[in-house]
Amino acid sequence: MKTKFDDDDFWKKKLTPQQFEITRRGGTERPYSGYYLNNKDDGVYSCICCGTILFDSKTKFNSHSGWPSFTDPYDNKAIKSLIDNSHFMTRTEVRCSKCDSHLGHVFPDGPGVSGLRYCINSISLDFIKDQKK
Repeated sequence: MKTKFDDDDFWKKKLTPQQFEITRRGGTERPYSGYYLNNKDDGVYSCICCGTILFDSKTKFNSHSGWPSFTDPYDNKAIKSLIDNSHFMTRTEVRCSKCDSHLGHVFPDGPGVSGLRYCINSISLDFIKDQKK
């Protein structure tokens, strides 16, 4: 069954052209250009398309890769992984499990217990600052 999440016209009205290219077409922002790369505030990162909470700032770290990086998702059910064979390499793509938005990729070289590095496009995220401080 087709939903609004499958409709390009819906997304073109909701997103900027750059957000559409990255989240709906699997594009990638230039390294070191992302708005949230150096964000050090406490809070959570959500999907720019549907608002699903994806990552907690407590798991964010500086991977020196040029993109915001996280050791773990907020909830494993919030994301899904797919094999990506583009650009003459094999990687694991990360998508929002609710709206299928392209977020970035996950690599097995992270510092956390899981050993994973979720390398995420800033443009696919929104940030909700912790109001407790």
